[in-house]
Amino acid sequence: MRAVVGTQINAGGSVTVLGEPAGSAALRHRVGYVTQNPAVYNDLKVIDNVRYFAALYGVPADHASETADAVGLGGQRDSYCGNLSGGQRSRVSLACALVGDPELLVLDEPTVGLDPVLRVELWERFTALSRRGVTLLVSSHVMDEADHCSDLLLLRDGQVLAHTTADRLRKDTQCESLEDAFLTVITRATAHAAG
Repeated sequence: MRAVVGTQINAGGSVTVLGEPAGSAALRHRVGYVTQNPAVYNDLKVIDNVRYFAALYGVPADHASETADAVGLGGQRDSYCGNLSGGQRSRVSLACALVGDPELLVLDEPTVGLDPVLRVELWERFTALSRRGVTLLVSSHVMDEADHCSDLLLLRDGQVLAHTTADRLRKDTQCESLEDAFLTVITRATAHAAG
């Protein structure tokens, strides 16, 4: 994920994102990144965090209020981030990534540790973004989240085990749950490697 957003130095090869080298200045306004742990300033208010990122993206400050509302933080706009719950802080981090209106949104384990209601709300927001034409790249070890994605890459120890869809993976493995399907793919890959 860090290689895609250009924050990791690659040992070899190259990474191209939206037709540009990963991490290039041309991508700074086109790619949003939400880390697994909320990346917010706890000593700033919600709105000030989002306004700060709006300024970095060159977006008008009033767009920050609209973005805070869009992720369900309108009522906490003037709260200090250090006083928020983990789920609310995750939403602030999402708002900071969305305020620049990215073409690509990279989400690293976006709903890990969040309550089920908040997870559903966030996935509804992610689906709406996708319908608007935003590409979402999601990293998750929670297989039920993979059901929300239209395209799956299953990785294990840095190796691509499958590039498929959730329905195709179920059919190919004859498993109903994606977790069982993923485990089946791993078992098959391990057996194949053993020879």
